[in-house]
Amino acid sequence: MPVKNRFAELQDEITAWRRDFHEHPEILFETHRTAGVVAEKLKAFGCDEVVTGIGRTGVVGVIKGKSDTSGKVIGLRADMDALPIHEQTGLDYASKTDGAMHACGHDGHTAMLLGAAKYLSETRNFDGTVVVIFQPAEEGGGGGKEMCDDGMMDRWNIQEVYGMHNWPGRPVGSFAIRPGAFFAATDQFEVFFEGKGGHAAKPHDNIDTTVMAATAVTTLQTIASRNADPVDQLVVSVTSFETSSKAFNVIPQRVHIKGTVRTMSAAMRDLAEQRIKAICAGISGTFGGTADVRYYRGYPVMVNSDAQTEFAAEVATAVSGNCEEAPMVMGGEDFAFMLEERPGAYILVGNGDTASVHHPEYNFNDEAIPAGCSWWAEIVERRMPAA
Repeated sequence: MPVKNRFAELQDEITAWRRDFHEHPEILFETHRTAGVVAEKLKAFGCDEVVTGIGRTGVVGVIKGKSDTSGKVIGLRADMDALPIHEQTGLDYASKTDGAMHACGHDGHTAMLLGAAKYLSETRNFDGTVVVIFQPAEEGGGGGKEMCDDGMMDRWNIQEVYGMHNWPGRPVGSFAIRPGAFFAATDQFEVFFEGKGGHAAKPHDNIDTTVMAATAVTTLQTIASRNADPVDQLVVSVTSFETSSKAFNVIPQRVHIKGTVRTMSAAMRDLAEQRIKAICAGISGTFGGTADVRYYRGYPVMVNSDAQTEFAAEVATAVSGNCEEAPMVMGGEDFAFMLEERPGAYILVGNGDTASVHHPEYNFNDEAIPAGCSWWAEIVERRMPAA
């Protein structure tokens, strides 16, 4: 694999950073130790500017090239946070924090971007400025949005932004990407059905919320099968069903259901919200009850810019020999907020035959480090070639 020789030399050092992060996972915005280590290393590398506290616990490093006749500024982003999962890998560097684990490889992403930052600080073989972005709270906290809301893009005049995620099941160090909609919008909903509870032997005296809610659970599936265009991606999943009674012989007064919606377009997102509200209101009214529907919009669709995606694929091909077209992913990614503010691209790098992300036996594959670091460095050197 034609990766940069410097990253082969640095692999053991970067691996040690990664395993240290793995041992000390931090969730959401509580990435205080991780951010501190990142900031210390960026300063030691000789970054021209290191700023902490962006998006609460995010870190930004600025690296200037040998020249700046181009006036270009490129952002490179990695996520730092872990997941509330109890690790079951048995590794000698397994998590030392009960109930927290780097089960999505953000430890690897952070270490690889640090490796790229060290190389770029050493060589500065580019014409322009690089802004390395270390983000907290990707796993549901919207840390990317918080950093943007703090004015990060304008403060450093970032013009393009690039991100990367490891991908189990792909050959180690290989790449895949797609233009346009890539990762789904991630919304949540909950519905509180209210009826009239009573003795289960007298259903005629009650308004049965279990039947009401059960009917809604199955009917909600018709949004995808009967309301959405078959060529559009849409997932509506009910994931929780709770009643106000646990007895065998009581019809509960209320039932509470929860679920998630995944869509790949604004139109499908609007359709799903409208139909969930209409279906639940209609069903509850039919049975004589009520439904309080609450819909929460989460991460938007992550959309890769066409020109930047083509460029990112060219760089990936130069590093690994080829870059395949990735399928759409119905998972969410809050890099979407950064791509809403600036053109850019997000790519997948192969993690090999490992457990899937968000699994208690998952582990980032350190053999992917040279390829990932090389891709980030090449993005800079090819997009802003030295004058």
